[in-house]
Amino acid sequence: MTSPAKRAPERGRGDLFDPQCPTRRLLDRIGTKWTSMAVKVLAEAAPDEVRFAELQRRMAGISQKMLSSTLQGMARDGLVGRRVEPTVPPRVYYRLTPLGLSLEEPLAMVRAWAEEHMAEIDRANQLSRTGREGSASF
Repeated sequence: MTSPAKRAPERGRGDLFDPQCPTRRLLDRIGTKWTSMAVKVLAEAAPDEVRFAELQRRMAGISQKMLSSTLQGMARDGLVGRRVEPTVPPRVYYRLTPLGLSLEEPLAMVRAWAEEHMAEIDRANQLSRTGREGSASF
């Protein structure tokens, strides 16, 4: 592994190991469960749009405020498009942009890994809580 000073990132690419790199902030945003769920729901509907209320219904446990915040961040990052119908109350629709759609495959892999290994993680946590944690063998 090279130090951040010795690494020469490709033009236009970030360097995760550089504390000043915005890649870290981006990973914080796209690495949340809510972003992953929103991408999944919107990818399943693509190329169609999904109403805000339908997103909230499909993303069990998310508050209106958290969904709004998540979607605003995703729109700011260019991952989703937003369309408002000027009705009373307004109807707001979201769809993935091509950039957002490109995120579905990597996030799907992370979701699949989490679902496949959750029982192992739960067992490790249980052992840790009961004080019977073992050292990992390499």
